Amino acid sequence: MKTAICDVLNIDVPIVAFSHCRDVVAEVSKAGGCGVLGAALMSPEELDVELAWIDEQVKGKPYGVDLIIPNAFQGKNAGGHVAPEDAEVPQAVIDFVNALLRAHGMDPDQAPATPMASAETLSEEYSAGMLEVAFKHPLALIANALGTPPSFMVEQAKEAGVPVGALVGTKKHAEAQMRAGVDFIVAQGTEAGGHTGEIGTMVLVPEVVQHLRELGSTIPVLAAGGIVTGAQVAASIALGAAGAWTGSVWLTTHEAETAPYTKQRLLAASSSDTVRSKFRTGKPSRQLRSEWHAAWEAEGGPGPLPMPVMGYVSEPPLRYADTLAANGHKGAQALSTYWVGQGVGLMQSAKSTRQVMSDMIDEYVAAVERIMASVDE
Repeated sequence: MKTAICDVLNIDVPIVAFSHCRDVVAEVSKAGGCGVLGAALMSPEELDVELAWIDEQVKGKPYGVDLIIPNAFQGKNAGGHVAPEDAEVPQAVIDFVNALLRAHGMDPDQAPATPMASAETLSEEYSAGMLEVAFKHPLALIANALGTPPSFMVEQAKEAGVPVGALVGTKKHAEAQMRAGVDFIVAQGTEAGGHTGEIGTMVLVPEVVQHLRELGSTIPVLAAGGIVTGAQVAASIALGAAGAWTGSVWLTTHEAETAPYTKQRLLAASSSDTVRSKFRTGKPSRQLRSEWHAAWEAEGGPGPLPMPVMGYVSEPPLRYADTLAANGHKGAQALSTYWVGQGVGLMQSAKSTRQVMSDMIDEYVAAVERIMASVDE
């Protein structure tokens, strides 16, 4: 399973796994892939603790960190951050959310304040502090999940000898990332969970690969979007990618910190049970469809607010719903949602992270053997 990305990251198999759970990250890295810790909602101090724990667990095996430094959001160019209490949230939106919670048997006053991305934590200044912490640890990669990485991120990474990656949803974005100096690109199709564009993985990957080659670039491209099996990893390589960037498949592992009821819903969901919506962060992101989305999308519902203000509105009630849903609250279960890709329909049983890795490798080998057999015939 050796490809160009294996050489870049010093890994045994071309599988990169994004997760907010440090246990998943460590297990993937120990199994020969590269776990990547999603650190968007962490403080520099929290990041240091998490990475120190991973260092101890992986004992030199490669792992990485993923940050979010978007190009545009409310407050980015205003010279300061927009705190939740200062956000311009129309009263009509506040009333709408409160009414929605009450209609589902929930008390709006009980929704706790929830740490989340703000214009401060999304700023380049804040991210510089995160990078300072990250580069104290032996990273195999650093990635920017939303937009072109700022020059200081690329420069610091190159000084530290750490490859820089970035996610793209179009060939135009891929060209911008190449010119910014990234070392590998993740071509993420619309099937992916979280923030994603509109082009399908099957089309996007070869389009990005071809465009970069026409520009004279040989940087590796990873495929992302709905990839949960080894056969799909093999298909990604057949399309010209150097491997796969995966995310959703780890949400239902035993080690994942996914809320209990959400994990149940993910295992029962089909590929048509997701929705690409702005009604959680303010930017289009794919999530498990729930009555939260149905209410916002209904005729007369308020439109989405910009990032990060939409998150100030959505996160407290949705995290509150997760807590109540785990205790059997039916109204909260109806609202409960989480980011997940269309590959959720292939995630039908809970497994350990190591087992998922083992299955993906076996499936990859079987897929390659099927292709070779067809050639021989």
